Amino acid sequence: MGGALTGLRVLDLSRVLAGPWASQTLADMGAEVIKIERPGAGDDTRGWGPPYAKDSAGNDTSEAAYYLSANRGKKSLTIDITKPEGQDVIRQLAAKCDVVLENFKVGGLAKYGLDYTSLCAINPGIVYCSITGFGQDGPYKDRPGYDFMIQAMGGLMSVTGAPDQDTGGQPMKVGVAVVDIFTGLYAAVGILAAVRHRDATGEGQYIDLALLDVQTAILANQGMNFLTTGKAPGRLGNAHPNIVPYEAFPTADGYIILAVGNDSQFKSFCAVAGIDHLADDERYATNRSRVAHRETLVPLIRQAMVMKATDDWIAILETANVPCGPINTLDRVFDNPQVKHRDTVRYLDHPTAGKVPTVANPIKFSKTPIMDETAPPMLGQHSEEVLRETVKLSDEQIAQLRAIGII
Repeated sequence: MGGALTGLRVLDLSRVLAGPWASQTLADMGAEVIKIERPGAGDDTRGWGPPYAKDSAGNDTSEAAYYLSANRGKKSLTIDITKPEGQDVIRQLAAKCDVVLENFKVGGLAKYGLDYTSLCAINPGIVYCSITGFGQDGPYKDRPGYDFMIQAMGGLMSVTGAPDQDTGGQPMKVGVAVVDIFTGLYAAVGILAAVRHRDATGEGQYIDLALLDVQTAILANQGMNFLTTGKAPGRLGNAHPNIVPYEAFPTADGYIILAVGNDSQFKSFCAVAGIDHLADDERYATNRSRVAHRETLVPLIRQAMVMKATDDWIAILETANVPCGPINTLDRVFDNPQVKHRDTVRYLDHPTAGKVPTVANPIKFSKTPIMDETAPPMLGQHSEEVLRETVKLSDEQIAQLRAIGII
C-alpha cells in the first residue's frame, strides 16, 4: 500500500530548513520529492557540521546531521539553474509536477523564467509555494529573513527567557528553529489545501508564505493576551502567563515541571504535597485568583517541592493525577520507554554511512501508514534517474548536460 500522497510529485527548489521541512513532510506521506541542488555544492546544510554521519570506518561522511534532519525520502538532482539549459530542464520537470516549492528571495527566480507566472503558463494546474522572510509585498519584502532574527522581530523572544530582574535574565531564542519548522508545516498544510482545490477545479494557485507572518500567528494566546488588553506581555521564565502553578520547580535533586491546568488538579496537588490549606485559601482556590497572587503562592509551593527528589514527586503526583514531568536531556528522551514504544527512532540504509538514524514523522495513519522511508539522498544521487524517467532524456542528452556542467 502506498502512502496517502502517492502519485503527488513535488519539485523542491528550496534549501536550508523551512522549505525542506515542508517537502520532507510531504515525502513522508508518499509524495515523490525531487530536490534540486547546485552541482558540486548542494544544499548549504550538507556542510553545517559537525556532527556528520559516520562511515563504516568511523570517519565523517559529507552528510551533516543538520541536513539529515530535513531531507528524508527525497531524490537529489543537481542542476545549474543559472544556465539556459538548466532552466529548460526545470521547466520540463515543472510540466510534470503537481507542486513547486521554493525559498528564493522575492523575484529571485523570475530572471530565470522559473517564477509562478512562467511555470503556470506551462502547467496551469501547478501549485507553487514561495517561502520568504517577509512575504512578496510590503516594505520589508526585499529583506532576507532568518529564524533567529524573526524570533526576535516577531515577539517570541520578548516572551521567552527569565525576567530582567532575575540573575541572567534576558530575551532568549527557542532551542530549535521553531519559526522555520512551523513555516514548513504551514507550507505543507497550504500545499495540500491548494492541491485539494486543484483536484476539484483544475486550477493551480500561488502560495505566499512569510516567516514573519508565521511567527506572528504562532504567538497564539500571548498574541491574544496583548490584543485583548493592549499590554505587551513580558518574560516569565518557565512560568505561564495564564495558569498557576504551571512552571519548573526545584526538587531535592533537580527540577520538575508542574502543569496544573484546573482547580481540581490544584486541590489534588495540595493534598499530596502536604499543603492542603492552600486549596481552601480564597487567594488560591481558583486559577484566576492564583494568577493574581502568583507572587505569594509560588514561593510556598517551592518550599514544599524541595523536600523530595524528582522521581519521588513524579510517582506521587502521577498517582494523584497531577500533570508533571522531568526535564530530560536528549539521551533520556530517546531512552524513554514511551518514546521507544512509539517507534520514534528509525534507521535508514545510506550509501556511505551504512545506516543513518532518523526521527520518524509523528503522524500515525490507520489506513495509509508512513513507511518505506529512504535516507536523505547523496548530492546528485538521482540525477540520471530523474532525467531519464521523468524528463525522458536520452543517455546522450544526459551526457551532454554533464559535459557542459549543467548537472
